[in-house]
Amino acid sequence: MEEIEHFEILLVEDNPLDAELSLRGLQSAALPHHITWLKDGQEALDYVYRRGRYAQREPVDPGLMLLDLKMPRVDGLEVLATLKGDPNTKSIPIVVMTSSQEEKDVVKSYDLGANSYVVKPVNFEDLSEVARQAGLYWLLINHRAKA
Repeated sequence: MEEIEHFEILLVEDNPLDAELSLRGLQSAALPHHITWLKDGQEALDYVYRRGRYAQREPVDPGLMLLDLKMPRVDGLEVLATLKGDPNTKSIPIVVMTSSQEEKDVVKSYDLGANSYVVKPVNFEDLSEVARQAGLYWLLINHRAKA
């Protein structure tokens, strides 16, 4: 049987309640992963590019990023454009998980290279379940190329 790899999941979410529910869902999946909650787009870019307080972290790309769009400092679309426009980070699976149902946000996200676009459910339990299922799909079901 193939050994399951350990994954780093980045949850980029500025809303503490949405983050808590997403974390709960991801933890309930019982996957071999570590979750890092980043509170805005600037922090996400600093983490991925190992800058500032993240300069000493292990040089391993995350196995999955769950990315909100509407955030302070640097919004999700800018994070998406930066990471998907860089040959060194474009293969990181990025699931946009946002409350925006605006067609322009959906189209722009996919144009920039989003791997998936999920509208956050209003119901708290449903949001937790969406995060759990995203983790299961991208870390267990989806077949990724080896770096």
